Amino acid sequence: MNPSTALARVVVDELVRNGITHVVVSPGSRSAPLAMAVADADANGLLTLHVRVDERAAAFTALGLAKAAGAPTAVITTSGTAVANLHPAVAEAHHGGVPLLVLTADRPAELRGVGANQTLDQAGIFRASVRLLLELAADDRPGQVPYWRSSVSRAVIAAVGAITADPGPVHCNVGFRDPLVPDGDMTWVDSLDGRGDGGPWTSASNTIRSVGIDTGSTVHDGSSTLMVIGDAPGACVDAAWRVATEASWPVIAEPQSRSVGRGVACGSLVAGSNGWVSRHAPERVLVVGRPTLSREITRLVSGAVAPVDVVTAGGRWPDAAHAARRVYSAFDLRPGTAPSASSPALLTAWAEAGRHAHLAADRVLDESLADGRPPSGIAAVREALRALPPDAILFLGSSSVIRDADLLAVALPGRVLTNRGVGGIDGTVSSAVGAALASRWPGYAIVGDLTFLHDANGLLIGPDEPRPDLCVIVLNDDGGGIFGLLEPGAPEHAGVFERVFGTPHGVDIAALCAATRTPHEVVEVEKLAGALAPRPGLRVVEVVIDRHGHRDLFGRLRVAVAEALG
Repeated sequence: MNPSTALARVVVDELVRNGITHVVVSPGSRSAPLAMAVADADANGLLTLHVRVDERAAAFTALGLAKAAGAPTAVITTSGTAVANLHPAVAEAHHGGVPLLVLTADRPAELRGVGANQTLDQAGIFRASVRLLLELAADDRPGQVPYWRSSVSRAVIAAVGAITADPGPVHCNVGFRDPLVPDGDMTWVDSLDGRGDGGPWTSASNTIRSVGIDTGSTVHDGSSTLMVIGDAPGACVDAAWRVATEASWPVIAEPQSRSVGRGVACGSLVAGSNGWVSRHAPERVLVVGRPTLSREITRLVSGAVAPVDVVTAGGRWPDAAHAARRVYSAFDLRPGTAPSASSPALLTAWAEAGRHAHLAADRVLDESLADGRPPSGIAAVREALRALPPDAILFLGSSSVIRDADLLAVALPGRVLTNRGVGGIDGTVSSAVGAALASRWPGYAIVGDLTFLHDANGLLIGPDEPRPDLCVIVLNDDGGGIFGLLEPGAPEHAGVFERVFGTPHGVDIAALCAATRTPHEVVEVEKLAGALAPRPGLRVVEVVIDRHGHRDLFGRLRVAVAEALG
């Protein structure tokens, strides 16, 4: 057996032993040994293979699979610029704490830096965005198998944060020598077998992770507290909700971290009513994860309203305003430690404000739908959310859509995901495809037109590939609606705005979908309920919206809520 085939078979077998069930592969010559080993494992029912011709789409598909499954997923590419195309997904996994295993094929050491075809310095290409960088080489010297297997186990342990409690991406750069395909010889200098019990070569004991956890420290300090939950790992979010409920603290949570039937409705709109907030300010704001969606919440967590403490699930903590007094570990979110004197007065005040804000915002949006013009983005998001089944998995686009959802008090489905690690629109369609593939629930994504067009290759799924049950709802306002709400959207910049920020594109989305044979329909807002009933397969539902009135509408929302709160 040639060294490249031996190394690839050992790596894939060890991935399976470490619990990897999904692998996404992009085609390439240098990565052929890994691709063929994964195909064999798929044929034998050991894992599920997904093939994507676009490396960026492949990486984000793996990211979505890992997010929805809550388990590490691997992506495999060839050498050269293929590796660079993975960087956006690696950055998102780094900042979002997603366990992503990146396996990149490379030339052997003697062919690097000497002008060989399709090479670049890819071993350190992701730099600080990975939890661990490992280099593997295909050699036929005795004693290589333990090195290969222990390296794969090390990669998985680092990716899931088994020791550090800080999950994220890991890069394994694998140098393969010719020949790159099996040669028919099945002999090797050593046994290629793994552990006799079928388990991983190296596993992380649960006792390692628990060292130092029970310090007696908790997030309770006796202060009346408002909790703000941003983007954080699911276990951390669940613990935060349990603690807040026990302590009778009001909670403002971003859509991906909300809990059904709890929290302050229209929290960003309430937080933006400065007069009301000053009269009902907490003694402390406790921030869990990274809140990134609104300037109103940014002000709330900046120390301008009350002193700020933060909770982090890893080695970094959110504190963009440099205002944090104390940093708590996620392990300090321990229920059963709330002071007996906890008062529900603050909770009552903020919950009541949320109800009034909800009524005021709904009234403004109802009026906007009754004026005969195409709906605004936020009104369309509200109607789409109302139409979704409760047992759905929903992926929200990172631009206007998630901010619109953040302002609303509409009940969200049971599982909401989004790429808020970096907050870019890269790979959203592919991420949603991956999430739907890993879920048994009906899958939905709500995205803007630019987000959709930015990842149109996410629809490119070959005829032999597993296909998701996913409805992608595209809110099409022919451009970048979010910029109308920001400084460039002010009237004094109207001369330059449309071309440089509005960016109208005129794309025929139906024709684009037809190119990949993806079912497509244009639906009016009032007919969304029927169009969004669960159906098998991948499809696109387009809703035409109007972005030109966004700025005025959001101004009316804020005024209406401020007046309702007094």
